[in-house]
Amino acid sequence: MLGEPSAPQLVESVALFLEKVALPKLEGHAAFHGRVALNVLAIIQRELTDGPAAAEAERARLKDLIGHDGDLAFLRSALSAEIRAGAVDETTPGLLEHLEKTAIDRVRIEQPNYGSLKRAGG
Repeated sequence: MLGEPSAPQLVESVALFLEKVALPKLEGHAAFHGRVALNVLAIIQRELTDGPAAAEAERARLKDLIGHDGDLAFLRSALSAEIRAGAVDETTPGLLEHLEKTAIDRVRIEQPNYGSLKRAGG
């Protein structure tokens, strides 16, 4: 039985079209914008495939860090409020580790070829 294509499959199809069919025919400014579009599709692909696990890992760390439960937006806001209030700072156990892991996950999705990513454990 054939199902509908998934979002990652659709993104991959458009990226392949751009890379193999459209970009070879483009020149100058249009070729530049085509490469930008291809990079955007690659970010979307990684966000679709890796983003949910990264978000859940961040949510779990935040829940442990601040002792509240909720969705990711609420927990991020709660951590920010605790930092502003001075209840959480760089000496809070787990904070720096959480921030580092969150940053590495974002860079892995948005810029996986970033030079320092491998040194940072990504």
